Amino acid sequence: MRIAELGLEELQKYVDTLIVIPNQNLFRIANEKTTFADAFKLADNVLHIGIRGVTDLMIMPGLINLDFADIGTVMSEMGKAMIGTGEAGGENRAINAAEAAMSNPLLDNVSMKGAQGILINITGSGDMTLFEVDAAANRVREEVDENANIIFGATFDQAMEGKVRVSILATGIDSSAIRDDRVETSSVSQLGL
Repeated sequence: MRIAELGLEELQKYVDTLIVIPNQNLFRIANEKTTFADAFKLADNVLHIGIRGVTDLMIMPGLINLDFADIGTVMSEMGKAMIGTGEAGGENRAINAAEAAMSNPLLDNVSMKGAQGILINITGSGDMTLFEVDAAANRVREEVDENANIIFGATFDQAMEGKVRVSILATGIDSSAIRDDRVETSSVSQLGL
């Protein structure tokens, strides 16, 4: 584990933004029958969908599209990052999708609260409403620092009929925003619980 941490520290020196998915978090999305290869495919899929959410803002038709400058604003020299995507249908689908995007089980020890930059992509079909886009964006805003640089876009994908997808890229996450379950456990142990 220490070698991996040293490797990440070294890598951090050479990249603008770094998203880390600890291998032990694969247990949170797998079950007893999940093969070793399939577990890593699940992690790859989370990254693929999240990154696609960012690139869709530049290439998919939409009312609010972004360009490389917008992406650069959120990602340039921002350090640690988290990525999440949620999809939902039915009543409150936009808010439910936003909440799912913020609770990525592979990254659950990272909080968006300290993020300096947030990129939000809200995707839906022609049935997506203005109020849904606003509700999803506001739900994410509630979770981050009021001074965070938030850039959002909305794209259309007719294959999303009846559903809304929210993708979030949160950057500039400092060490105080990383929750360490080991600290909480040791505090409880000291109390004799």
